[in-house]
Amino acid sequence: FVRGIEYNVQIDPAIIMNPKVWEATGHVANFHDPLVDCKYCHARFRADQIIHEQKPELDVDGMTQDELNDMMQSGEIICPTCGKNQFTPIRQFQMMFKTFIGVTEGKQSEVYLRPETAQGIFVNFKNVMRTTRRKLPIGICDIGKAFRNEITPGNFTFRMREFEQMEIEFFFKPGEDEKWFEFYKENCKSFVEKLGLKDEKVRFRDHEPAELAFYSKATTDIEYDFPTLGWGELMGIACRSDYDLGRHQETSKEDLTYLDPETNERYLPHVVEPSFGLDRLMLALCCDAYDVESLNDGKDSRVVMHFAPELAPYTVAVMPLSNKLNEEAKKVFDMVHEEVDALFDTTGSIGKRYRREDAIGTPLCVTFDFQSLEDHMVTVRERDSMSQERVKIDELNSYIHNFLAKNRVR
Repeated sequence: FVRGIEYNVQIDPAIIMNPKVWEATGHVANFHDPLVDCKYCHARFRADQIIHEQKPELDVDGMTQDELNDMMQSGEIICPTCGKNQFTPIRQFQMMFKTFIGVTEGKQSEVYLRPETAQGIFVNFKNVMRTTRRKLPIGICDIGKAFRNEITPGNFTFRMREFEQMEIEFFFKPGEDEKWFEFYKENCKSFVEKLGLKDEKVRFRDHEPAELAFYSKATTDIEYDFPTLGWGELMGIACRSDYDLGRHQETSKEDLTYLDPETNERYLPHVVEPSFGLDRLMLALCCDAYDVESLNDGKDSRVVMHFAPELAPYTVAVMPLSNKLNEEAKKVFDMVHEEVDALFDTTGSIGKRYRREDAIGTPLCVTFDFQSLEDHMVTVRERDSMSQERVKIDELNSYIHNFLAKNRVR
């Protein structure tokens, strides 16, 4: 996703950032969630979320605060905790975590944990252009932690206060917005397909004007149909124009324009931003891969994670049939582990070990038995088909690499 595009470079910006950065971008003024409390049990909720859960036919993203408030006060929304329908008026809740630097706490030492990785890229734009000596277009990429003071985190890893983001800020000449917006829509679609997510579980959704973020001219989400949540956002592709660089330039008085060496024209680059939530992406992959298979005419079953082999936690598990074989089996493990991620599993019966590896998605299990001492071969079992074959130990690494090559996702 990063290295496959020639324009991209990667940086690692700061997590704790000067509050002026967030004032410049509008986060201090605008990065809020609508908060309500139940008047009876005092449970706290995000107004837009509770309305969406109980009135899915409404376009919650397009509703104004007054419209959200009217719905909360209408008596049609029920408190999930106590069943009453009386709520406090909506008040805006700042989602950025505030902390202090230095030995004293006060306005002068106040800072924020970043609620997104993007702004660390924008404030380093000039540094990156100077040090890399690149021309536009250029994609500046980052992967790292972001922090949001969510009112009601939940749904496992779908909504958390601390999460991992992958973002690219792609800078280009003004007027090319549609070209690069469509380029990254196709690129992100290809990326999701290569992960092996089922086609029927993935969709693109264009944002309506009323639901656009304050910095965005256009946004498209890639959504996944989660088993219990329904459709949820995996990533967004936003056309941010020159909003961010313009705000930082205005506030800092630093010249962030780009001098085009071909036209001698100076301008503020425009930006398209693909932004992934890595935790949500991993949750989607787990949901997509999970299966419970019936075996022996329904008399038995197994849990199996059908991960693409390159996404599985381990590629191979090496298992000695008996503890008496541990020393020789460990030699096979050491050989395999030099090539791929591998696990040495010695506990329990072979059948139980197979089931354990199926449940975490290990594609191949290698069993070292007493016959292996004589014929220098091992039994290789494939996860999905459960088929087994004998393979020479000195050909095992080649066998594994051939398996991976044949089973790469699209």
